[in-house]
Amino acid sequence: MMKRDECFRALARHVTDEIVVSTYSSAVDWLALGERTLNYFSVGAMGLDSSHALGLALGRPDRRVLCLQGDGSFLMNLGCLVTIAAAAPRNFVHMVVQNSTYEANGGHPIPNTKADFASMARAAGYAQVYDFSELANFEQQAGHVLKQDGPVFATLHVEPSKPLTYDYPKLYDAKRREAIKAALRET
Repeated sequence: MMKRDECFRALARHVTDEIVVSTYSSAVDWLALGERTLNYFSVGAMGLDSSHALGLALGRPDRRVLCLQGDGSFLMNLGCLVTIAAAAPRNFVHMVVQNSTYEANGGHPIPNTKADFASMARAAGYAQVYDFSELANFEQQAGHVLKQDGPVFATLHVEPSKPLTYDYPKLYDAKRREAIKAALRET
């Protein structure tokens, strides 16, 4: 089993000018890797990060959009799967970090820890589907996954992380939101 922060470090080596959308625990670990203008952290939107990412992918088909979503967040909006697959944005990469907990809400287990999210995405109609549980394999494939025509889905099987500190004012800083808006208007 992998660790989310290690997965994100491996992924970050391949991220260049993609818009990265995330919320809660995934956003905390992604931000810990460093500030990027094209980070979009969904304010208090558990479950809606994939919908925000879809909107950005449709609105900016010239940019790749990467959604880093926790499994608890994903379960709150399963309808996103069929909506994303139907819209079929070629620039959309959806990674669900499966640690089998609602981590941001106290680490309570999700209702079915054996849920197969990759199979759900495949059945919904995603163009490419991946399932990773070994870091070496993910490190080897991460760059390839990011470049596939989408929508692309990948499950990252990780262990629950150490308790995180959620500094929401920092995470959802209005200056960060203004910076991404300005960057998207420029190009």
